[in-house]
Order: sequence, then structure tokens, then C-alpha cells
Amino acid sequence: MINNPEVFNQIAFSLAKHYECVYYVNLETNHYIVFTDTNDGEESEFPNEGEDFFADCLKNADKFIHPDDIKLMTETYNKDKMVEVLSRDGNQRVVFRAIKDGNIFHMRHIVISCNDKKHIVCCLENVEKEYREKENQRKNLKSAEIMARRDELTGVKNNHAFKEYICSIDDMINSNPDALEFGVVMCDINDLKLINDTRGHSFGDEAIRATSRLICETFSHSPVFRVGGDEFVIVLIGKDYNDREYLINKIRDESESNRKSRSGPTVASGIAIFEDEDSKFSDVLARADLLMYENKKAIKSLKAIEGFRDLERIETPIPPDRKRLLDSFFGALVTVTGGGYIYLNDMRYDFSRWSVSLVDDLGFESEYMYHADKVFRNCIHPDDIEVFESAMHSLFNGKAEVKPIRYRARRKDGTYVILHTRGFVISDNNGSPEYFGGIILQDED
Repeated sequence: MINNPEVFNQIAFSLAKHYECVYYVNLETNHYIVFTDTNDGEESEFPNEGEDFFADCLKNADKFIHPDDIKLMTETYNKDKMVEVLSRDGNQRVVFRAIKDGNIFHMRHIVISCNDKKHIVCCLENVEKEYREKENQRKNLKSAEIMARRDELTGVKNNHAFKEYICSIDDMINSNPDALEFGVVMCDINDLKLINDTRGHSFGDEAIRATSRLICETFSHSPVFRVGGDEFVIVLIGKDYNDREYLINKIRDESESNRKSRSGPTVASGIAIFEDEDSKFSDVLARADLLMYENKKAIKSLKAIEGFRDLERIETPIPPDRKRLLDSFFGALVTVTGGGYIYLNDMRYDFSRWSVSLVDDLGFESEYMYHADKVFRNCIHPDDIEVFESAMHSLFNGKAEVKPIRYRARRKDGTYVILHTRGFVISDNNGSPEYFGGIILQDED
């Protein structure tokens, strides 16, 4: 019984301004009244009141409730269950999806028990904006979490994600190592510092991105991590693990092709697999890292050999300041050695200086020469060329010590003298050969 209809209506219609509609339901008779904030002339497909709130809600469910949520709302509008929830909690709240004019939006169903326990107020609130805001927050949070584990430059997983991955692998090693099967590939970009120093960081960044693309395309079924400025780690799983020998050869072949053509990144790589004696992920990583550095050293050595052999391609005259620097080094070398034939070559310009005594004895045209290696090789006895070539290969292959070699050299009078030589290479900060020199002594035997 409504004692003050005017006050009640004001309250009900005020609530209806906030909610899509408000139902006032008599639990004893199931009779209900609907209050909505609609225009007077606006027609509704639902009545303003009815005799059975619960039956009408279920009857009209398929008209305004999303098919996937009909079961939820059928349970919600079950009178006995609703009364049970209200007696326990004092209210009932359920979010469901509604459909209107083909559009889907989220609604919140709120039921409050009146003090007389004989009536309830049921409010339907459009919470689509609230839902969207929360959904955007969830997506933004998820995106932030993803970005926190992604390398900004390349898009692959970063070092933070790598550390988390290591922890998960170590947990599996501790719990069930027999079920594990994985490999680790370490990759390192050659000459990144040189690229940054000579061409700028924008070119360096592109080299990093190109390396990332090469790695991801090669190991397309495995997680890739950028763990440092020029270092990547790939954890081989599944198909990539089974094809590991083919894939490591593939990336090395493509890297070598890039190095020769200078059309892409040169990448050093090393691979290791998880074995029975490994107690943690870092054991496998350490082996892969060691093999990567051996591959890197081999690439640099090969570069040095080719740099020596391709000096004939250099056509730029040596600048005066480089010539003065060569003379200074040469003078220091003469002072230190105290005797013998001395030579020193600026490999950047293939310009060398030789001892005057050697020039005179072997009949060279000048103590300063471009492409002096060709001139000197012409003086070596044909039967000793192989010994000389072998020594040069050893020298430019990164050996810590080069043993003296003995060979015959032709003097300007046509006779041969036995010489023995020790050579050395001075590299720049990037590991590229910059100077090649040596000391040549006559054999006293």
C-alpha cells in the first residue's frame, strides 16, 4: 500500500533519471509498476505495469538480453532464488549484456529489498561506459605489461622477460629435467660500435632491427630475446630444436653472404643444447656464449685475411697526417729493434715504409711504396711462397704468437739470401687491422 503516492512518484522518477528503468514489485502478488525517464510521446514495447514481474521478465528475456546471458538472467529472475539472495545479502547485483536496435551494451541489474520485506525495487543501469573504461584500463594495463617485457627498438622480448623465462626454465629443470628438450643460440652483431661511430646511431639502430628480423625469420618457432645492445638469445623449442643444425648453418650462411656483399648484418652465433649434466639454464647459455665468441673471432680473422689480400683495391692516396703517423711508428720500431730490415704498412691506404738497407739490397724503387706486398712477393723464391702464405694466414687468423719463418729472397744482383721474419698486426678499437709490420733478419747459417 502506498501511503503517499506523490512523494513516492517523485522518488521513483528521480531514480529513473539515473537508471534505464525502475521496477517496484509486490512480492506477495508479483504485481509491478515501471518508472522510466522517457519522453511522454515515446512508445515502449514493454508495459508500464503488470501482474507478474517474474513471468514477464522471463517471457521478454529473448527480446532484450544477449543469447549468451539468457541462462544467467533466467536464474537471476527466479523468485525463490532472488528472495534467498536478498535475505542473505540485502541486495542483488548482476551484470549482463542487453541488445537494443542491434547494438550490444552492458547493463547492471540491482535489486533492493524494501523495509516491509513485501516489496522490492529493481533497477536497470546502463554501465556500458563504465565497462568500456574498465576494459580500456585492463587493455592498457595488459599492454603496459607486454611493453615492459618488449624491446622498444625491435619488438622482441627484452632482458626483463628473459630473466623471467630463465626462472621458469630453472623451475622445470628442478622439477622434471627428463621431460625438457631445448637449445640456446647466442647471437652478436659484428662491428655495431664501428657502425655507430662512423655512420651514426640511426644506422646502428637499423642494423639491430635488421638483425632481429634475420633471427626471427630463421628461428620462427622459438622465443627471441634482445639481452644487450648487440646481443640476442634464442631458446630453441619444438620444430626449431629438431632443425637446429640446419637453422644455425642457415643463419651463418646468410650472415657470411651479408658480410661479403655488405648488404645486411653480420652476426656471430653459437649454439648449445640442454644435457643431463646441466643443473640450470645458465649452464647451457654459457656454452652457447663461448661458441658464439669463437665464431665471432673466426669472422674477424677472416675479415683480417681478406683485408690483407684485398689491399690492391685501395686507391685513395694516404693523407699527410697518416703518413706522418706512419713515419713516427716506423721510427719507434727502428729504435726498439736496433737492427735488421724493418717494414710497416698502413693497411687503410696500403702504403708502407721500408728500411733503406732492405730497399737497396732487394732493389726496391723507394722506401715508400703502395701495394708493397706484390713487390716483395716477387722477390721470394717460388718454392718458398707456400711457407710465406701459410705464415700470413696464421698471422691474420688471430694467433697470439707467430713463429719466425725462413725463406729465400732474391737480391738485386740475382742471388738469393735466406731471411727469417716475424710479423705483427695492430688493430683498431673495432678489431679491424690497421697496421701490418715486421722485422726481417738475414740468416747467419
